[in-house]
Amino acid sequence: MKPSFFKLYFILSITLLLTLFAFDGKAQLGSKAVVKSPGQINFIENSWTEALKRAAAQNKYIFVDAYASWCGPCKMLKATTFKNNKVAAFYNGNFINVAIDMEKGQGPALAAQWGLRVYPTLIIFNAKGKPVYGTEGFIKADDLIKFGVQALNK
Repeated sequence: MKPSFFKLYFILSITLLLTLFAFDGKAQLGSKAVVKSPGQINFIENSWTEALKRAAAQNKYIFVDAYASWCGPCKMLKATTFKNNKVAAFYNGNFINVAIDMEKGQGPALAAQWGLRVYPTLIIFNAKGKPVYGTEGFIKADDLIKFGVQALNK
């Protein structure tokens, strides 16, 4: 009786795990997924191409977080400013947000094209990919909202 009980337990466990993860949706979308979490800016990860497509379709500006994995101020932005509720509501409502590791994938080519020298660099582009406004370094929540408002008024 023990072998059949363990076999049944194993099958049920696997079925439950597959059910939980099969409908998640995030794994199926790969690096272009926007992980939507309340209380933080929802970023497309490492896909400038996808950000341009969505911006054109939704007629929205693009907010780019150009970062490097080793960058301390970049990590501080992600841990604090980007998790501020007011910042999240403003940026998620008004922009297509994309975070790009400037040392991987499309990052190095974009860094060269945009002339980036400092991380983090925050840039707002229009829906066609033309830069509108930018800043370098860590920025506090209230200042990031002001930054976004100034870009939308250009």
